Amino acid sequence: MKTLFAVTIGCLTAASGAADPLPSWNASTPRQSIVSFVEKVTKEGSSDFVPPAERIAVFDNDGTLWAEQPMYFQLFFAIDRIKALAPQHPEWKEKEPFASLLKGDVKAALAGGEHALVQIVMATHAGLTTEEFEKVVTDWITTAKHPKTGKLYTEMVYQPMLELLAYLRANGFKTFIVSGGGIEFMRPWAEKVYGIPPEQIIGSSGGLKYELRDGKPVLVKLPEIAHNDDKDGKPVGIQRHIGRRPIFAAGNSDGDFQMLEWTTAGKGPRFAMIIRHDDADREFAYDRQSHVGRLDHALDEAPRRGWTVVSMKNDWRKIHPPSQGTANPTD
Repeated sequence: MKTLFAVTIGCLTAASGAADPLPSWNASTPRQSIVSFVEKVTKEGSSDFVPPAERIAVFDNDGTLWAEQPMYFQLFFAIDRIKALAPQHPEWKEKEPFASLLKGDVKAALAGGEHALVQIVMATHAGLTTEEFEKVVTDWITTAKHPKTGKLYTEMVYQPMLELLAYLRANGFKTFIVSGGGIEFMRPWAEKVYGIPPEQIIGSSGGLKYELRDGKPVLVKLPEIAHNDDKDGKPVGIQRHIGRRPIFAAGNSDGDFQMLEWTTAGKGPRFAMIIRHDDADREFAYDRQSHVGRLDHALDEAPRRGWTVVSMKNDWRKIHPPSQGTANPTD
């Protein structure tokens, strides 16, 4: 059975009738810069040649590989879990942030800030074994749909980025996800959607405990944060998991700034890219004032640091891949 990643790449490649590896990218400066960089670092004998083992590319997930509005998809997952678990927790009817969530008032629930968010995540993620949690995520991601578009969340990925991942791998790069999202939340579906295996996913993680249940060894998720893979936590996560500084990095918000900075501070050729959400017609338009995926400081710094800013409106021919079960690509 083909993965969504393979189907969507094959569909557009066939439709293009050409060997263009990036058919959903307009022939604008960002596309040219990407191709120029890849050709430069893969040309043997060149002073800019980078051995395959060092061709590490890292990608943020929310807002970079798939959409993140009107709020992070993992939060939608957690809210659905709160509703499903509510019968087992009658106290939630009077306890915040759960009471507001059960009434459908997400804004009020999140008024408690990071503390409220941690409570929601811990209540819905902890206590399960890693295998149990994987099943819960898999069941949800298979059927849950985006509230605005009605698409499956796995169809809210960006076709140009799927092509970019494939293009880099075809040129000897190893691609990694480096996200503030939960590592255990992404692992069940990322390989099918992006072609990125579980061992190449870096994300925020909770504590784990080894124990025996019914005589069988399991890993149990604990109600604690072991690593916050956001902002300055991203370079830390990269070093811990990969042990090499990337030469290519892509993000979309100020939460990715340190990852882009860390990547481009290394010696030799480097490439950093920011996806700017400026297409209100085909996706969403937001940056400096957004409560989700805010892009302000990194946008100001990009020109000075030589980082490539990709306009979704001007640089992408398509936004999303074709919906599953349809033959014609549509946004």
